[in-house]
Amino acid sequence: MKVTGIVEDGIVRLPADWKDGTAVQVETLPLEAGNELTRRLLKIAGEVDGLPSDLAAQHNHYLYSTPKR
Repeated sequence: MKVTGIVEDGIVRLPADWKDGTAVQVETLPLEAGNELTRRLLKIAGEVDGLPSDLAAQHNHYLYSTPKR
């Protein structure tokens, strides 16, 4: 993912905080599996079926029965 933004006083601001200034490009880097457990978990992470499509955004609702946001 690439984001074009602004630098102010040497600090990269998120879109809500960006001011007029120097344009920058921010890229996310791929996650590197650092150990065997991480490699094994990453291998199966996308293979689970039947989970709600909003699980990441609504995890508190599914874990603790809080109201959905």
